Amino acid sequence: MPTYHYRCNNCGYDFTKMQDFSDAALTVCPRCGKKTLRKIFSAVPIEFKGSGFYRTDHSHSSSHK
Repeated sequence: MPTYHYRCNNCGYDFTKMQDFSDAALTVCPRCGKKTLRKIFSAVPIEFKGSGFYRTDHSHSSSHK
């Protein structure tokens, strides 16, 4: 189940909520009760594994540029 990050534009309350993909986005702040809640989007962390991602993962020739 994905976790979504929300922030209220009125009071600044910042929280995360686990929701199903089919659930509607939250719009009302649980702290102040105003309908000023917005979903915060951020970059997804990426982890590269395996060969071919690092500078040292090439042939062992003596001519490194």
